[in-house]
Amino acid sequence: MSTSRRVAIIGNAGFYVGPALSKLLAQRGCDLVVGNARGDLVAELEALGARVVVVDGVATMEEDGAAERLVGAALEHFGRLDAACAFTGQIVIGRFTSSSEADLDQVLDGCLRAPYRFLRAVVDPMVASGGGQVLLLTSAAGTKPTRGAPLYSAARAGANMLAQNVAAEVARYGVQVNALGTNFMDFPEFLRANRVTDEASRAKVESMVPMGRLGTMEECAAMCAAFLDGSSRFQTGQFLAYAGGA
Repeated sequence: MSTSRRVAIIGNAGFYVGPALSKLLAQRGCDLVVGNARGDLVAELEALGARVVVVDGVATMEEDGAAERLVGAALEHFGRLDAACAFTGQIVIGRFTSSSEADLDQVLDGCLRAPYRFLRAVVDPMVASGGGQVLLLTSAAGTKPTRGAPLYSAARAGANMLAQNVAAEVARYGVQVNALGTNFMDFPEFLRANRVTDEASRAKVESMVPMGRLGTMEECAAMCAAFLDGSSRFQTGQFLAYAGGA
């Protein structure tokens, strides 16, 4: 099928900001290629007017060929690719002095190799077509030393810099590459990593955020969409920490 609508890839529509972002982009006139989307989400996206192609088995970009399968689905079904977004990496905690090379391999695979694979897959067809928008979701932990997560912080810093370097290389082709680094999000994985189990432990974590609360997936989706919906085409090579001022 061909389409006059924008075509966007959401790497994993079943995780983190994926569901909220998919719905928002559908509302803004995008057809979608979504990884690992539930049937009820697909029905909701179609009800919003989007044509949807689901690619299963791409939970993370660490998997061989995952990013290429998403891109291939976009080109096969829609003949174009205008925007692409992926969240990569899992939170890995622990002191450096207690770490192992296995821990290092884990963070490098999820937080640096996976972004590399995603960028390699999506940038080439965008360069060939003369434009496109890429948003890599990383972590605000990559902006400064992070107590209790040194390997994770270091790998995230590498991904942030990778996105900025790629952006500089492909800007002349009309391709935008930006990174959004989240932290202090109201999401099960973050709550688990920070041992939030009750109101008291939640309050302790929230006290670390200048805005005094955790961010929502809907808020994060709104910020992401500004880098993907085609409405702003003059920003690239940017990293934005989305962490309530922390």
